Amino acid sequence: MKPQLLKVTTGPTHSFSVRQDQSPNINNRWHFHPEVELIQFHKGTGTQFVGDNIMRFGPGDVVLVGANLPHYWRYDEQELPDDQLAQPYATVIHFTKDFWGTHFLTLPETKPIKQVLDKAQRGLLLTGLDSESISSKIESVYKSTGPYQLIALMDCLVSIAQAKEAVLLSSLGFECNFADVENERINAIYDFTFKQFKQKIRLDDVASVAGLSSNSFCRYFKSRTGKTYSQFLTEIRVGHACRQLIDNRMSIQQICYESGFQNATCFFEKFKVVTGKSPLSYQRSHRNRP
Repeated sequence: MKPQLLKVTTGPTHSFSVRQDQSPNINNRWHFHPEVELIQFHKGTGTQFVGDNIMRFGPGDVVLVGANLPHYWRYDEQELPDDQLAQPYATVIHFTKDFWGTHFLTLPETKPIKQVLDKAQRGLLLTGLDSESISSKIESVYKSTGPYQLIALMDCLVSIAQAKEAVLLSSLGFECNFADVENERINAIYDFTFKQFKQKIRLDDVASVAGLSSNSFCRYFKSRTGKTYSQFLTEIRVGHACRQLIDNRMSIQQICYESGFQNATCFFEKFKVVTGKSPLSYQRSHRNRP
């Protein structure tokens, strides 16, 4: 997977970009750009890749991605109720670190903003009360105009700097190698896995996709993602099962096999490792949500 360099455009009357995405998987590829990205998810679930971090995302999550940090949001395929079809999937803000001038971040008053942008080089995830508070500020950025839009963005970043439970995503030692062969491998592995995870995947098969021997592939994948391929595949399958449990259109046994697990015992064991709950407890907890 070669991380694709994307050009983020701004109009002549704007110094940074803010938009709402009306469809999922607009940038359905691992990519990077010199702009910092602040994204708020409104609907849909999926798998997010930020540097060497791989995890699930869902409505309400807010993520701040630093300049040139590769990332990728892969939405699940799903049918949405009619009342959700017109709602945007995400609000996305892009800005360069120096769009407000080269000396702005050296001011003593802007130290919190500089610190949070430095942390964003590893990616920052906000959930719960932090994301609720910051989500309303992101909405203000989207709806404001002129100097008020700039003030709203600064307010967002200061609030993120003050967040109590912001989670750093990518590992401290992550370094992105933009060599073509290297990155095409990662992209090919991800693409193959998302297409085949419902089937039994042999290690030799996925290794051949990467053009490596089985042993070399295992070392390679762990060094690039911080996880074994087996862990990664399990998380993809469990994530798919979670969505099916919430949809409640199949029995738990059907979901087990439809998600790529070979037997119920393995499914229950792996599901609890990833989510901390049994499939039934997970399903019940989502039924009780308003």
